[in-house]
Amino acid sequence: MNFDYDLFVIGAGSGGVRAARMSASHGAKVAVAEEYRVGGTCVIRGCVPKKLFVYASHFAEEFEDAAGFGWTVADAKFDWATLVKNKDAEIDRLNSIYIKNLKASGVEILEGRATVKDAHTVSLGGRDITAKYILVAVGATPFMPQIDGIEHAISSNEAFHIETLPQDIIVVGGGYIAVEFAGIFNGLGVNTTLVYRGEQILRGFDNEVRDHLAAEMTVKGVSIKTESDIAAIAKTTTGFTVTYQDGSTQETGLVMYATGRVPMTQALGLENAGVALGKKGEVKVDARSKTNIDSIYAVGDVTERAQLTPVAIREGAAFAETVFNDNPQEVDHSIIPTAVFSQPPIGTVGMGEEEAGAAGHEIDVYAASFRPMKNTLSGNPEKTLMKLIVDRADDKVLGLHIVGPDSGEMIQAFGVAITMGATKAQFDATIAVHPTAAEELVTFKQPRQKGT
Repeated sequence: MNFDYDLFVIGAGSGGVRAARMSASHGAKVAVAEEYRVGGTCVIRGCVPKKLFVYASHFAEEFEDAAGFGWTVADAKFDWATLVKNKDAEIDRLNSIYIKNLKASGVEILEGRATVKDAHTVSLGGRDITAKYILVAVGATPFMPQIDGIEHAISSNEAFHIETLPQDIIVVGGGYIAVEFAGIFNGLGVNTTLVYRGEQILRGFDNEVRDHLAAEMTVKGVSIKTESDIAAIAKTTTGFTVTYQDGSTQETGLVMYATGRVPMTQALGLENAGVALGKKGEVKVDARSKTNIDSIYAVGDVTERAQLTPVAIREGAAFAETVFNDNPQEVDHSIIPTAVFSQPPIGTVGMGEEEAGAAGHEIDVYAASFRPMKNTLSGNPEKTLMKLIVDRADDKVLGLHIVGPDSGEMIQAFGVAITMGATKAQFDATIAVHPTAAEELVTFKQPRQKGT
C-alpha cells in the first residue's frame, strides 16, 4: 500500500518534534500536525516560561541579600507587564527556532487539529491523510476539578498571561507545578496561600525533602494549608471568596489550580483505530512506545509514564531509532534525575529514604542541613539539605537529594554517577571542591543513626 507519509506525528511538542526530526534524518517522509504552536507545553506554557518567572521572582531576595555584602540597591521596582512582554518575546523566538529546525530537517508542518480515523489514517482540515506509522504526542492538559465556581479559577496555562498581579492568590495543589508557582507569586510580592489536600506537599518525594521545603517556603512567607481542599469559589466585587470543605472561607484576588495533568486523548479518535487507553485516558504502550495497534505509537506526557520534557525527548529519539533506523531502543524510566524549581529548589535522583526501605533495602542515610556560605553575610536564614541513601549490602548510592541553590545544576552531574551505579566509596574517593555546598556530598563520614 502506498501512504502519503511514512510517519505522521500528532503534536509538535518536545517528544513529537524530536521523533519527527530524527525519523526524517533516517530517510522517512514525515509530517507533524499542531493545533496551537510548535514547541509544546515545555516551550510555550511550561518549563521555559515558568523558569523565566522563577528567575524574576528571585530578585527581591537577592536585593535583600546584597546589603550584607556592601551593596545598596535603591528604588527597586517590579513591573509585571514588562516581564510578561519579555517572556512572550522569548517564547516567540524559541517557537520560530523549532519551526526552522523542523523545516530544515525536511519535516512538513501542518497547522490544525488532527484526529485518528483508523490504523493508518488521520483527518485534518476536512481531508484524510495516510501514513505507515502514526505517532501520538499530544501531551497533557491541566486537570480542573468539578466544583462550584471552578470557571473563576485559572490553571498554569493562564498564569503566564494574567493581565495584572493580584494582591493575594490561592494556589491549589501539592505537586511541583503548584509549589513552583507558589514560590513565583510569593517572590513577586503576592500574598500566597498554598492549599493541598494531602498531609504534606510533594507526594512521592523523600519525606525529609518534603518537610524541609515546606519549612523553608513558610519562612519565606508562603502560607501552606495541608489536609485542606476547596468546596466552592464565588466571585465578589473585589475578587473571590473561597469556601473550604470544612466550611471556613477566605478572600483572595485569584485562584490557581495545579492539581495534576491529564492526557489530551479526548476526542482524538483513538477508539476508531482500537487503541487501548488507561483509566486516566493515557495511551497504553509497551517498552518501545508501541500501542496495541502495530502502526500506532505514543510518546511523552500522553502515555503518563513520566511527565518530564527530557523523558519525552528520549522516548521520541528511541522511537525513531527503533522504527526507522533498525536500532531498537527502550528508555529506562527507573532512574530519572529531576529538578523542582521551588524556592529553594530541589534536585533529586534515585530513591527516597521511604521508597528504598519499602523496596526491601537495608540502608544507611547520610544527611546534613546547613546555611550555605552566601547566607552568612546576607543574614538569609535559608538552609540547604543534602542527603544520600546508600544500600548497606553493596555500598551503592540508591538516591541523592538536594534542597538548595543550584540544586538543579548539581543533580544533572550527580545523576550521571547514580545512573552508572556509583558507590559511597567512590563518592568518598572524589576530592571535594571547596568552598562549595556540593562538597558535602563527597565528605559524609558517618551515617545517621536510626531515629535521628
